[in-house]
Amino acid sequence: MRHHRSKQLIGKARKLGAIATAVVYPCSADALAGALDAAGAGLIEPTLIGPRADIRARAKALRRALGKTPIIDVATPVTAAQVAAELARSGQTEALMKGSLHTDELMGVVVSREAGLRTGRRISHVMVMDVPAYPRLLMITDAAVNIAPDLDLKRDIVQNAIDLAHALGIAAPRVAILSAVETVNPDIPSTLDAAALTAMAGNGGITGGIVDGPLAFDNAISAKAARIKGITSPVAGRVDILVVPTLEAGNMLYKQLVWLSDALAAGVVIGARVPLILTSRSDSPASRTVSAAVACLWAHQCRKTRA
Repeated sequence: MRHHRSKQLIGKARKLGAIATAVVYPCSADALAGALDAAGAGLIEPTLIGPRADIRARAKALRRALGKTPIIDVATPVTAAQVAAELARSGQTEALMKGSLHTDELMGVVVSREAGLRTGRRISHVMVMDVPAYPRLLMITDAAVNIAPDLDLKRDIVQNAIDLAHALGIAAPRVAILSAVETVNPDIPSTLDAAALTAMAGNGGITGGIVDGPLAFDNAISAKAARIKGITSPVAGRVDILVVPTLEAGNMLYKQLVWLSDALAAGVVIGARVPLILTSRSDSPASRTVSAAVACLWAHQCRKTRA
């Protein structure tokens, strides 16, 4: 059964219970259907934020009943994002879901000081991948938010991903810090960062996972490739999290897996007070539902932490 790991995530999240979710400007067929599908799967309890008449018209065109789903009537995408941020800040919602507004419009509000959603941890994006040819879930970070992170930011990116892996049920995730080569080369700055992050993990600066790098993609994924190259690593061939050097690398990697390897990708932004379900316009309905499941699992983990 293809994508069975994604189905397991949905089942696990459903058992924990749906989370209150502010759906920001669901003014396209895909965005509205994605929210309603996630609600139908028992993952979210949505509040739709956007122009009421437009949302109702799109629901009618989709032949989908809104029932008693609340709608907060606002005219513009940015206003919708601001209202959603206020719901999160006041504790009325446990997650945000991107609708049809641009990612920059939503993230601009989320990261602003006025929104009150920032924490001591920097915000980062994690793509949770169900790749049929790989025997476990594969997480890629950061592929959507931080363009060219420095070492300090990469530390938060790694820790965010490890913490999310715990919420997904991976007790001791193996983390590969990727570069083009698996040896430190001063001419390739990402190898220096990888070595520093590995040292941080060894000294307790990053906790909860097994970190190694620099590693190239082949020897991170394949134990055989690592053996051929004479690499001894606790991560090689058993990696759970791939940490990429730049957004471009992560974006290209996850899209290659989706379009060439039939992978199912679920995207979530963490590090703020609530998770943000961040999907692309080209994402499949299944991808949107699994993204909601990942956010649901993270929100329940945050409940435990607060308790």
